[in-house]
Amino acid sequence: MPGPAARTLAALAAAVLLAGCGGGGPDGAPERLPERTSDAKGEFWVDPGSEAARQVRRWHAEGRDDDARVLRRIADRAAAVWPSGEDPRPEIHRAIQGARRDGGTVVLVAYNIPHRDCGQYSAGGAPDAAAYRTWLEEFAEGIGDHPALVVLEPDAVPHLVDGCTPPVHHAERTALLGEAVDRLKRQPRTRVYLDAGNPSWITDPDELVDPLRASGVERADGISLNVSNFQSDRDVIRYGRRISEALDGKTFVIDSSRNGSGPLGDGREDDWCNPPGRSLGRAPTFETGDPLVDAYLWIKRPGESDGECRGGPPAGRWWPDYALGLARNAAAEAG
Repeated sequence: MPGPAARTLAALAAAVLLAGCGGGGPDGAPERLPERTSDAKGEFWVDPGSEAARQVRRWHAEGRDDDARVLRRIADRAAAVWPSGEDPRPEIHRAIQGARRDGGTVVLVAYNIPHRDCGQYSAGGAPDAAAYRTWLEEFAEGIGDHPALVVLEPDAVPHLVDGCTPPVHHAERTALLGEAVDRLKRQPRTRVYLDAGNPSWITDPDELVDPLRASGVERADGISLNVSNFQSDRDVIRYGRRISEALDGKTFVIDSSRNGSGPLGDGREDDWCNPPGRSLGRAPTFETGDPLVDAYLWIKRPGESDGECRGGPPAGRWWPDYALGLARNAAAEAG
């Protein structure tokens, strides 16, 4: 999961230029973005400056047209934006401005809770509660009145249950999460989903119910499941229904970005980290056919590493070979 250094005004300018022209072609002229083929309904904003879209353009310029066409299975679909650094506003501003121009709901991930990821691959987060409150305020203000869906702090609640986050931090964390729900819900068209892990992690979902309540889930729109994981839609829905029943019918969203082949299931503790042979899952949509499933989303950006395992780069870093594998396997499964 991403967590690079703080953004600067120079970085903002670069992002705006990237969104506006999409880089240069081999002759130095501005490249034409590939036309969209997937999110034709306009449900979600598709980032024309994503790493996948840029990779498509690079490969076309290098003559790797077949690989570029396959990778469009990622580039043409909406994936969440993970604002990073001390100031989330530049990345949110770019996404919101793009969505105002192109249409669609912006999917955002708020991922900056103190003591994040228990010092593991995606360690980091705000240095203290005051810094987090400031960051969250800037995050919410950046959304404005545009339709947005926010996945709130992946792993934060499950880490209260699995023993990873020391008990001394529990009260602060649940308070901050509750405050974050309330602040984000002040934005008039923002939906908030508090993360609740996946069925391979906290195997007894009843253990999550009280921590979710303490973290403000009853004031949120629902919960998010399977973020950055590979569990099948069927298993995730079964798991989500159990949590929903305990929470008076709360609905949920599912990260289907890389679960087309399901989990690796090789018995290794790190089977969630860059497992080989996986494929893209169901495309993002609000049309789920299940009253408890609000949306299938690509929360984890397909092609970004889970961490330095199985030859992968640091967490959140773009890994084109892995991305191509996900897209190729999805194409093969689709026939």
